[in-house]
This record gives sequence, C-alpha cells and structure tokens, in this order.
Amino acid sequence: MNGLQILPLALTMMLGPQIMSAIIFVTTPRAVRVSLGFLAGVAIAATAGVAVMKGITGAFDLGDPSDKGSAGQIVQYVLVGLLAFGAVWNWVKRETVEPPKWLGTLMSADVKRAFKVGLLLISLMPSDLVIMFTVGINLSQNNAAFYEALPFIALTVLVAAVPLLVRLLLGKRADAAMPRIRDWTNTHSWLVNIIVYVIFIVLILA
Repeated sequence: MNGLQILPLALTMMLGPQIMSAIIFVTTPRAVRVSLGFLAGVAIAATAGVAVMKGITGAFDLGDPSDKGSAGQIVQYVLVGLLAFGAVWNWVKRETVEPPKWLGTLMSADVKRAFKVGLLLISLMPSDLVIMFTVGINLSQNNAAFYEALPFIALTVLVAAVPLLVRLLLGKRADAAMPRIRDWTNTHSWLVNIIVYVIFIVLILA
C-alpha cells in the first residue's frame, strides 16, 4: 500500500462512533487516562484485525490487482455497492438517524471501559471490518508481509489520538471547544456516516 492510500483509509477507520467516542473521552474528568485506555484498545484491535484479515484473504487466490476481473476486485466492487446503499439509506433517514445510545454513557467511563470500547469498536464496527478486509486483500494480492500494514495501523491510532492531542495542546481552551464538537457530531451522525461511505468508495475505485 502506498502512502496516499494509507492515510485516507486510517481516517475512514475512525470516522463515525469511533471518533465520537474519542471526543467524548477527552471531555471526561479523567480525560488523559481514559483516552489512553481507548487508544490501547484501538491499537490492539487494529493490529489483530489486519492480521486476521490478511490470513483470511491469503487463503484464497484473489488474482492480480491490475486485473479488473480478478476475485479481489470483484469483492471490492460488491463492497462499493453496499457502501453506496448505506450512504443513500443514511441520507433518506437523516431526519431520524441518531447516534448509538451507548455513546451517552461514556462520560462516566473509566480506563477499563474505555479500553473495551476501543477494542470492540474496531473489532465489530462493519465499516472497520470492511476497511481491514480491504487492507488484507491489498496485502495478499501484492504478496506483501504483515509489517507493511504497520504504517496504516500507526496512522489509525494517530487519528484516534487527535482529540486527546488537541486537548493537550489547547489546554483550558479545549474545555469549551471539545464539548461543542462532541454535540455537533452527535446531532450530525448521519452526515458523518455518509462521509465515511463516500471516502471509502472513492478509495476503492481510485
């Protein structure tokens, strides 16, 4: 995978409830400790997820990546169709789409729960599974070693850490800014979802 592909994929990994969770954690009383627990969960889940997906895709002959009719390319085109459906669905239902109710309970999360949230979000979120599956296809089709996905994993964790880094850099000024960002992402979850789908569709087709 080249650098131009890695960064957008890492960004897409964290868009949605993932980055919303990270923003909520930096508005909690123990922001740094809780956020570090969340980042540890994200790092472990992303590493394990890519390793598993590489193992799954490596068990099949996906063909040459330059062949538009290869099995690997067909799988990705199917994913494009599913993502396009998801984007349209979110647009149609935008007036009623709400963020998951469990997001509202994260304000009282401790380090242990934050770790579990990071672990489960990356491991179970359909969009993240699709992205890691795509990374696995890319690695397998190019006969690449697992370590070549480490920049992708590192960038995913870095993106997850952005709210915490902003909090640390802005200091007290973040006390007012971060809750406003949190509230906006909660009320515009449908838009965040559409952005995720569109970015990923572009990445697959590019």
